[in-house]
Amino acid sequence: MATSKEMTSGRPFPLIFNFALPLLLGNLLQQTYSLVDAAIVGQFLGINDLAAVGAGTSVVFLILGFCNGCCGGFGIPVAQKFGARDYGTMRRLVSVSLQLAVVMSVVIAIVTSLFCADILKVMRTPETIFRNAYYYLLVTFIGVPCTFFYNLLSSIIRALGDSKTPFWFLLFSTVLNVLLDLFCILVLDWGVTGAAIATVISQGVSAGLCYFYMMRKFEILKTTVAERKFQTSLARTLLYIGVPMGLQFSITAIGSIMLQSANNALGTACVAAFTAAMRIKMFCMCPLESLGIAMATYSGQNYGAGKPERIWAGIKASGWMMLVYCAFVFVVLLLGAKTFALLFVEASELEILKDTELFLHISVIFFPVLGLLCILRYTIQGAGYTNLAMLSGVSEMIARTLVSLFAVPAWGYFAVCFGDPTAWVFADLFLIPAFIYVYGKIKRIVPPSVGVATVA
Repeated sequence: MATSKEMTSGRPFPLIFNFALPLLLGNLLQQTYSLVDAAIVGQFLGINDLAAVGAGTSVVFLILGFCNGCCGGFGIPVAQKFGARDYGTMRRLVSVSLQLAVVMSVVIAIVTSLFCADILKVMRTPETIFRNAYYYLLVTFIGVPCTFFYNLLSSIIRALGDSKTPFWFLLFSTVLNVLLDLFCILVLDWGVTGAAIATVISQGVSAGLCYFYMMRKFEILKTTVAERKFQTSLARTLLYIGVPMGLQFSITAIGSIMLQSANNALGTACVAAFTAAMRIKMFCMCPLESLGIAMATYSGQNYGAGKPERIWAGIKASGWMMLVYCAFVFVVLLLGAKTFALLFVEASELEILKDTELFLHISVIFFPVLGLLCILRYTIQGAGYTNLAMLSGVSEMIARTLVSLFAVPAWGYFAVCFGDPTAWVFADLFLIPAFIYVYGKIKRIVPPSVGVATVA
């Protein structure tokens, strides 16, 4: 039988580290999906198809980011009620979140699929890669329910202090994804569409495994008929926290779409370099995201237990972990960026290799800024102040928009490389005073009452 774990007592450093480690491995595996797709496409299908996979990356982040943000937000009230030991309300929240997920994921899948072609046209996708980019994006959008449910179920399991179970299911589906990629591309000759199909199937399998395991093994989640009934008040609580978190990702992605649109206009070679660099960067960002997600659960449980002083202790512990990792990844990317780029393109593609290396070298310098962003943003979200976290996404959007409109036309791809770092700086300038404000408030309040979300 699976067990839940409280993080409301004990030393923060080992608690956060032990919780974040399997979460990190799971995130690395999730990013492996993207790496495998891009690497196999780039090596077996060529530069144009690699560019087609990457042409809509920021749009995928816009849609899937909203879904993942909502899922993370739905897990926060669950973590708070678990920390407060209000298990009845916790189970009702889980049931309502699953019902909301069905409706939201299906609606999102239908709407985005209908407007897929229009989105790519607005982003100035080159004609040479438009058709393949369309099919890749369309399959990804159709598979939104698979992604939504995996992330929701993982968020619920993590809210109970178990970050290991989702990892094992994700490990299985990652291996499945690699095998299906090779089968769909090399055997069935489905091209980039096959890569998208392989990813969607793999995520669907992972979601199914999570659901059946969670319902069979977690005794604390066994519900009665009354607890499974839809409750409007709890739905409002979930949406009031989840939707701002989803919008935070989407607002951030709007800036990314503008940046990618500006980069798309620079030509296929720049799109291919951007695609390869983004895949590598996202992989290297996983430890920072994992620390942040761990802090959301840690913060939510300790807020629910009425122990705000432990939240500050967790900030310091995760900050030290973040700095050590940033020093490590700086050395790795400084020396090995070009080697990693060779996973996606042939050694003869000198311009693409050079641009990929430049992007990674600039990005890694600013990783400590990104690490602070992840820790503060997720901590604020864990305490229920999701509106403030959403506003930090607005800061990122403004920064990327300014770079896209003014810097890229003047300095080209070099300015594209500074798009994300500029956004991270803007976000931190907002999040630092925001956290000071939030911490001052949570030190003076009692844990939230049953069924009521605490937001700014």
